[in-house]
Amino acid sequence: MKLIQKSKVARVFVIVTALGVLAANGPIANAATKKTITCYKGTAVKKVTGTNPKCATGWSTKKPVAKPTPKPATTPSKSTAGVVAFNGTYKGKMSVLWSDSGVQASSVTGSGTGTIAGLDTLTGTGSSAPSDQCAGIEGSGVISGGGNTLKVSFDSTSKACAADGAAPTVVSITGNAVISGGTGKFAGATGTLKVTGTFAIKSSAAGFGESTALTLTLSGNINTK
Repeated sequence: MKLIQKSKVARVFVIVTALGVLAANGPIANAATKKTITCYKGTAVKKVTGTNPKCATGWSTKKPVAKPTPKPATTPSKSTAGVVAFNGTYKGKMSVLWSDSGVQASSVTGSGTGTIAGLDTLTGTGSSAPSDQCAGIEGSGVISGGGNTLKVSFDSTSKACAADGAAPTVVSITGNAVISGGTGKFAGATGTLKVTGTFAIKSSAAGFGESTALTLTLSGNINTK
């Protein structure tokens, strides 16, 4: 009778022990055999669960990095038309050569000061065929500075008048310089600048040449595009 009771007790102990082991190890075994991964393909996302989960072909566990949205291209702003006030005095030299028919100014150079929009250098050429103390003059030049240029030329009203009937004498210049374009911020510029100036001559005999001091003042408005 005692042996039978001991046998029952032993079986019960074995069963209880086995159940305890299963209860202790069951959840751990389940957790170890199953896991979930996240797969990515472009903007699509899905989760895969299994004992050895893998992403399908074309999918990856690596989350794609969002590309920054490109900024829209900016269109360069167009410069608007305007008016530039101009009032400057240029001082420099003029090389002249007299002939039987008139006088040629082969080189005109000057440096400017005043309200000149950065155009501090003047170069040009000119000519005249005087028959009395006042005569019309022809000439063209470029006023430049700061990477910009302005093209100008005397109009038909421009003239040079000698203070005396014969040299040596002082010659005064009056008239208008017509603007006919340029470069840089003065590309396509127009307008008219009033011109006054003076220079002196020692002789007007044919074949005589000299370099004389020249002063020119230009004032008016430059119309820009």
